[in-house]
Amino acid sequence: MTLLQALILGIVEGITEYLPVSSTGHLLLTERVLGIPHTDAADTYAICIQAGAIVAVLGLYRARVIQILRGLAGQDAEGRDLFVNLVVAFVPAAAIGFLFDKKIDALLFGLRPVVVAWVVGGVVILATRGRKGTRTLPQIDVKTAALIGLCQTLALWPGTSRSLATILGAVLLGVSMPAAVEFSFLLGLMTLGAATSYKGLKDGAEMVQTFGWGPIVLGFVAAGVSAAVAVKWLVGWLQSHGMELFAAWRIGLGIVVGALIVAGLLPAG
Repeated sequence: MTLLQALILGIVEGITEYLPVSSTGHLLLTERVLGIPHTDAADTYAICIQAGAIVAVLGLYRARVIQILRGLAGQDAEGRDLFVNLVVAFVPAAAIGFLFDKKIDALLFGLRPVVVAWVVGGVVILATRGRKGTRTLPQIDVKTAALIGLCQTLALWPGTSRSLATILGAVLLGVSMPAAVEFSFLLGLMTLGAATSYKGLKDGAEMVQTFGWGPIVLGFVAAGVSAAVAVKWLVGWLQSHGMELFAAWRIGLGIVVGALIVAGLLPAG
């Protein structure tokens, strides 16, 4: 992997990680376009540079993170309740991902499944547009958190988007858009942090041996900077707009990539 390829992958990861368009799908497509072969090292790289996006959100939401830490120390009841809800929402995807990690990789890590998920996700956004919730972040209870967690399991299908599944799921459960976005981002810290740690411990040595530290560090930094910009933009956009823009992107990109696959210009796997 060249430094230019690492920079491109880092930027793509950072921009798409928290947007409802699927970072996994975009990274998979980018790797194919750049000619990077589908290997365990490449898959691990794509997941581990998420750490840059995690750091970006930690910085942007540091006040809420501090509140959660105060809750764990018994100094903030709201922070404690939020932490409990995040753990409850985290468990379903973590359990299913851990149990079926190899099967998911074998069956779904390819451009064809990603194209299907892009288009279906776009159609779902359009079918549910206009739905609004009113509940604030402190009003999310354990039952709602568990249901949001079940929605997050849908994102184990590459191309679905963890952000789309959790934000839209929360809104359909009556949570306001600002609260849904914030809960999704905080849940992402836990989910992405666990996935990054798991992959790093499992295949990190192979990743370093294959690519070296230079591309890894560059991808991490690029992902962090671009994620910070993307998150700030997304929060502002969703305050006064819906998700229709992302539906159009998903469906349009799915059609284009699908056509390229049929024409033999892109590999389906």
